[in-house]
This record gives sequence, C-alpha cells and structure tokens, in this order.
Amino acid sequence: MAAEKPKSYCEVVVDFTATNLHKQYHDKAYGFPIDNDNELFERLVLEINQAGLSWNTILLKQENFKKAYHQFNIKKVAQYKEKDRKRLLQDAGIIRNRLKIDAAIHNAKVIIDLQKEFGSFKQWLDHHHPKTKEEWVKLFKKTFKFTGGEIVNEFLMSIGYLKGAHTPNCPIYLKVESFNPKWMK
Repeated sequence: MAAEKPKSYCEVVVDFTATNLHKQYHDKAYGFPIDNDNELFERLVLEINQAGLSWNTILLKQENFKKAYHQFNIKKVAQYKEKDRKRLLQDAGIIRNRLKIDAAIHNAKVIIDLQKEFGSFKQWLDHHHPKTKEEWVKLFKKTFKFTGGEIVNEFLMSIGYLKGAHTPNCPIYLKVESFNPKWMK
C-alpha cells in the first residue's frame, strides 16, 4: 500500500477556526512579502528555531521570542554579550538551544553588515532574487549560521521569494500573488 501524500499547509488549516494560530499565520503571514528588516530577522530566527520541532511549538512561543529578543531589534541583538546568551538559555518561554541562540546573535551581526552594504536586509534579498532553492541555500549557508536547506526553503517561501507557500486552489494564493506577482511567476 502506497504511503498517503502529505497534506499541504493549505489543506491542513482549511477547517481550522479563525482564532487558530495556524489559520491566522496561514491566512495573514505565510507567503506574504515583508519589507521590514526586523520582521525579516524575526521570521529567520523563528524558522531556525523550528528545526527539529513543530511549527505549532514556534507559533505558541512567538510572543515569548519577541520579548526575549527585544522585539527582534537587529541592532540590539547584534550587541548581545555572554550575559544575554545566559539569559536566553534560561528563558523557558523560548527554545533554549545554544546553537540556535548563537546563530540568532551571529546572524543579526551579519544583517547589520548587509544593511551597510545594500541598504537593508530586504534589499540584499532583492539583489539576489531570483534564484533556485539550491542557489539560495548555497548563498545562505555561505552568509549565515544554522541555515540548512529546509530552513532556507521555509524562510524564503514564508516571505514570498520561493513558490509553494500556498496551493493554487487555496483562497489565500491569489492574495499572496497580488502582493508578489513577480515572485510567484
């Protein structure tokens, strides 16, 4: 007997109520472009922290992450010292993984450098777009820490740089496409 094809995120959330965290994320955030660098950084940190865990765990802890990481203020996170690492490692409201915490701090410093060179993290992404998933993964691995193939894929799909966030029959697909027509083609 053949294994059942995994459901798309769109199929999973279709029957959820509007107050469900997955439904809210799917309908209002997933696949939509982000112009704010701090929000892009937030999404990258959340995707990194999701590695090995469920997205539900991350959605439930999202507000805790915002508090712990100073609302994902890139400049503040880039200045974190050992006391901040210790604070984060003791914060039960987030994922207490030293490699993921170190990656967030390191990646904030990298984004500061990208902002100096390109004007913003968003402009750095735009400068390199379009690329295949494989090209993006290679670039991210060269540039950031803790950015394997699945993390890069989900990050870029979640912000509209790679196709696949929504299926064509999903009602949100057309909304995302209207915001990102050049990315979705």
